[in-house]
Amino acid sequence: MNTFLKKLGMGQKLAKNFWAILIVAFSGAIIYGLPYFRFDYYDAYLKTYHLTNTQMGVFGSILGIFGMISYLFGGVVADRFSTRMILTVSLIGTGLGGFVHLLPLNYYQLVCLYAFWGVSSLFAFWPACVKAVRILSGSDDQGKAYGFFEGGRGVGAALMAMGAVAAFRYGIGRIDNEVAGMKAVILYYSILTIAMGIFCFFTVKDEKMDPSDRISFKGIGEVLKMPAVWIIGFVTFCNYVFTLSLYYFTPYATSILGATVTFGAMLAAMKRWFSLFGNIGGGYFSDKFGTSKALLISFIVMIVGTAAILILPLNKSSIVPFTILFIVIYIFYNVNYAQTWAMMDEGAIPEKYSGTAAGIISTIGYLPEIFVSLLAGIMIDQHPGVAGYRQFFGFLIVMLILGAIFVVIWKAYLKKHVTAKAN
Repeated sequence: MNTFLKKLGMGQKLAKNFWAILIVAFSGAIIYGLPYFRFDYYDAYLKTYHLTNTQMGVFGSILGIFGMISYLFGGVVADRFSTRMILTVSLIGTGLGGFVHLLPLNYYQLVCLYAFWGVSSLFAFWPACVKAVRILSGSDDQGKAYGFFEGGRGVGAALMAMGAVAAFRYGIGRIDNEVAGMKAVILYYSILTIAMGIFCFFTVKDEKMDPSDRISFKGIGEVLKMPAVWIIGFVTFCNYVFTLSLYYFTPYATSILGATVTFGAMLAAMKRWFSLFGNIGGGYFSDKFGTSKALLISFIVMIVGTAAILILPLNKSSIVPFTILFIVIYIFYNVNYAQTWAMMDEGAIPEKYSGTAAGIISTIGYLPEIFVSLLAGIMIDQHPGVAGYRQFFGFLIVMLILGAIFVVIWKAYLKKHVTAKAN
């Protein structure tokens, strides 16, 4: 198998650890099923729990607030403790939260549950994933490693989402009972998340860590002094605005263009298969031509594609061109999402600080979690119909343009600091 992987252009270290990276990738897909599945069933979730769009946005803000606090310190934890235990505890804890969701919770109880998920799924889990992928791959394979990592996450999410659609259809039965459908989806995600936690405990192996390489909380100060960390954080910030905005393309298709709820759920599930083209293809492109070039091209395509969707006629005849544009945008978005983390190696951030750097970058980059869903909910509620969506997508385009500008700044930084230091 290693010989085959090397023929695909992988270095010895990446080929050796390829399956370990895929396990981490599947974990990184499954753990976010429960905190974010509400977007794939947006209209049904609103109806089932008697929520407004603004209240739905609050859940995202709660995740963002607790995630911001968690990432800052979780990165140091990822540099100090067992990756296997971090993955296991995070997955099982998140899955148990799903069983709590099966109870007849009111809005305020749901807010508390999303706060718990903000810690269980975000604290040290994500920095541990980012660090694991970097350590398990060579310097020349960072693009491919993060590409396969995100590609694996995409495949895992796609399989998981297709199973959720089946669970929802089984739950609603012949009488279209959406409450039963939601409960079936929640039960499905809860069992799957806990099972993956148990699987990680028995399959993920930790590399031996030199005690001298253990980072203390003082290490946060050292990493904060690195300009590369801040620039990567700002690029991640702009890209993550789009990550959260993706969830509003589905209700745009159903509530504005006239697509069915089932079509929306299937599109949400199927789009993840197309992530492979962006994740893996982008990884090879990045390793050959440079991470910053891949990022810049992707931002431009996302800007043009989103603008094109806004000028489509507002009727069912636009569903096909909308779907094509959405898939193209999604492919290039996945180039960005994977290659943002490859910037750490390109910016020469020391490997021993990988977890801490990932935590700080995530603290900056995932701040949109606090306000994007809430902003979208307010815009859509206060400006019903297409007007609210146009306002929100206009905001999204501005953020994508800002992301492209930060990539240009990154290219200038590399030329002035990293290249000069190497020479």
